[in-house]
Amino acid sequence: MSNQADEVLVVFTPSGKRGRFPVGTPLLQAARYLNVDIDSVCGGRGICGRCQILVSEGEFAKFGITSTAASLEPITAPELKYAERRELKSGRRLSCHTKVLNDIVVDVPAESQVHHQTVRKGVEHHEISLNPLVHLYYVEVQEPDMHDPSGDLRRLLNALEQDWQLTNLDYEVALLPQLQALLRAGKWRVTVAVREGKQVVAVWPGFHERLYGVAVDVGSTTIAAHLCDLVSGEVKASSGLMNPQIRFGEDLMSRVSYVMMNPGGDGEMAKVVRESLNALIQKLVQQAECDITDILEITFVANPVMHHLLLGINPVELGGAPFALATDMAVNMPAKDLDIQLNPQARAYLLPCIAGHVGADTAGMVLAEEPFNHDAMTLLVDVGTNAEIVLGNRHRIVACSSPTGPAFEGAQISAGQRAAAGAIERIRINPETLEPRYRVIGSELWSDEEGFAEAVGSTGITGICGSGIIEVVAELYLAGVINQDGVIDGSLISVNPRIQADGRTFSYEILAATEQRSAIKIMQNDVRAIQLAKAALYAGIKLLMDYQAVKQVDRIRLAGAFGSHIDVKYAMVLGLIPDCKLEQVSAAGNAAGTGARIALLDEKSRPLIESVVRQIEKVETAVEPAFQDYFVNAMAFPNKVDAFPQLAQVVDLPPVKEAPVIAAGRDGRRARRKR
Repeated sequence: MSNQADEVLVVFTPSGKRGRFPVGTPLLQAARYLNVDIDSVCGGRGICGRCQILVSEGEFAKFGITSTAASLEPITAPELKYAERRELKSGRRLSCHTKVLNDIVVDVPAESQVHHQTVRKGVEHHEISLNPLVHLYYVEVQEPDMHDPSGDLRRLLNALEQDWQLTNLDYEVALLPQLQALLRAGKWRVTVAVREGKQVVAVWPGFHERLYGVAVDVGSTTIAAHLCDLVSGEVKASSGLMNPQIRFGEDLMSRVSYVMMNPGGDGEMAKVVRESLNALIQKLVQQAECDITDILEITFVANPVMHHLLLGINPVELGGAPFALATDMAVNMPAKDLDIQLNPQARAYLLPCIAGHVGADTAGMVLAEEPFNHDAMTLLVDVGTNAEIVLGNRHRIVACSSPTGPAFEGAQISAGQRAAAGAIERIRINPETLEPRYRVIGSELWSDEEGFAEAVGSTGITGICGSGIIEVVAELYLAGVINQDGVIDGSLISVNPRIQADGRTFSYEILAATEQRSAIKIMQNDVRAIQLAKAALYAGIKLLMDYQAVKQVDRIRLAGAFGSHIDVKYAMVLGLIPDCKLEQVSAAGNAAGTGARIALLDEKSRPLIESVVRQIEKVETAVEPAFQDYFVNAMAFPNKVDAFPQLAQVVDLPPVKEAPVIAAGRDGRRARRKR
């Protein structure tokens, strides 16, 4: 590479990977150097069009740059030629024929990625009382005649009262223009949808038995949705996609910062998330082979920033103390006011938020797990870029948030990536030889099993995702490669060459570099990133335990996509969570999404969660003096002062190990240093 002055910073989203490159470097070349996932079938000749990218414009304070379309060279002849043959959407460029001129943030759309994001927020089995707000009623309406001047609407309402004892019904005025045609098309037999036993909201000719709702979890990284049959309660289709707001910032505060630096940025982000919701709903409708006009309800859970942006509310007040919400109450409104394309009479319900950084997603988790119905002291943890923590039982519930950052999702990790085919998700390290074996997303085989190479041949091995990062750091600790303070022991170079010098620190190499990818290593800085994230989470938990005046918890539930895919044993080995009987630690799946389904299918759950949320006590970690001490102690594995007797019964925790005295010199040779 050239001198710093001749280089520019290129940041790729949603991966978050970045690097400095000489002016004039083709974007595809930069992406390949950084192992950014961009498809290209034609070998960079500008024929296939699969390597399209989009410039993210605006001021990005997190990276210290202003990104504009002018940061790239003007559109090239191969791009113009491609655009003549096939569509090149506005703002899109072919990365193989686009050179970078200045600092820039580049978004790689999902369709340009080889390994599309695996949105791992599935449907968990959960007993839900079926009592939706909207019910269907089939009626036969008296035909008009010359002796009865009643209008068609009145005779419809009379039929509902006579057959179903539904009295004093209101109605949507918007139905009137189609009502007469519908009655006659059904030969005076129609099916009517009534909301809350009070209002006629839809009419179909003849007998109609299809009625649907959608439950949505709008996460900062992914959006997951479930199409539910409101008659049977069955989930008819599920799907998910990456939250397109990632191109404005990979974490919540980055997005708030974007709005601060770019007036109108909140409107941009509201628009893209609503567009994605419509695309997601279309996918659900296609999967279920149903009509979109049969969808009359949609419920949402979201963290406070996503909640506000979905509603079109500027989130800047959430960017600093006292983190004031525009509203902490549940929101009930026409879905069309959110630009969501369903039945015109569909309603949207957003669960209430708890506090500035504990949102409707946490309320959904509480609704799904029901700590308010049990005596056991239950710890609920939803691990994401910002961890939401709830601790309590039927007597008292307290909650807080903790800034864990995106390390658990693969960001800020040298070989990290989000969960996609080809990512290492499981790993074991032999404590004697220090040799690894691993499993990747997309294959059930371990790397030392026959057929593994063929099984991963189409995807390759591309990096390591959140669950894999947790396991490899824990396994390195259990194998003695990392001591309790998180330091990689360079003296083990003589045991296995996978321990390698990197400047003044050391790394552990899982896979060597090839022509197709860089080496997959765990660097000292990667371990530090995990320590910082897990210490923030544990410190928040300890504060809640103080408020509840307990020394231990009875039950732990790990929610979210990350919580569903980590091994709870390794989570405890690292000290993400407090000591507890392992059989009492389990994954809650997408508990927030389950809460959204409960609110969709059971109308009684809505006033229930609104009441419970008002009773939850919020603990603000930023003003708690004990937080820093807890944080420092939690940097150690599993913890500097807290004992883990339950864990020690099932795992041989290594003895306290002195910090290594061998460090690598700047030239890569080993040099001695004092602690």
